[in-house]
Amino acid sequence: METKRYPLPPFTMETALQKVQAAEDAWNTKDPEKVSLAYSVDTEWRNRTDFINGREEVKAFLTRKWQKELDYKLKKELWGFRENRMAVRFEYEWRDESGQWFRSYGNELWEFDDSGHMKKRYASINDLPIQEAERKL
Repeated sequence: METKRYPLPPFTMETALQKVQAAEDAWNTKDPEKVSLAYSVDTEWRNRTDFINGREEVKAFLTRKWQKELDYKLKKELWGFRENRMAVRFEYEWRDESGQWFRSYGNELWEFDDSGHMKKRYASINDLPIQEAERKL
C-alpha cells in the first residue's frame, strides 16, 4: 500500500497552498522519479497534445522533457480549489540546446485521490521565445 501524500483532500486554503508549493518545489528538482511519486499509479495526464497514463509514463515523459528544456525554472500559483480539485496557473523558463530561451505559460486542472496523490492532470501550455535578458525566474 502506498503512503499518503499530505496534505489530503478536502483542501482548505492553507492546505491547497501547501500542495501547490510542494508541486513547485518537486518540479524544480527536475528529478522524474521524485516528481512522479506525487501522482497515482494510474494517473491520467494531458500535457499539451500528449496523453500520458500511469506513473511510469510520467517518469518517461519528464525525463524527455528535462533533456530538452534546459535550465528549467518553474513558478506555480493557486487559482482556485474545491474539495479534491485545484486550478493552478504557472509559468516556467527554459532554454533549448541552441541557447534560445522560452517562457512557457499555462493552466492546470488537478484532481486528487483520497491518499493525496494526483489522479488527473490536464495542462494547457503556450511557449513564448524570449531573450536571456528578459528572464524573470
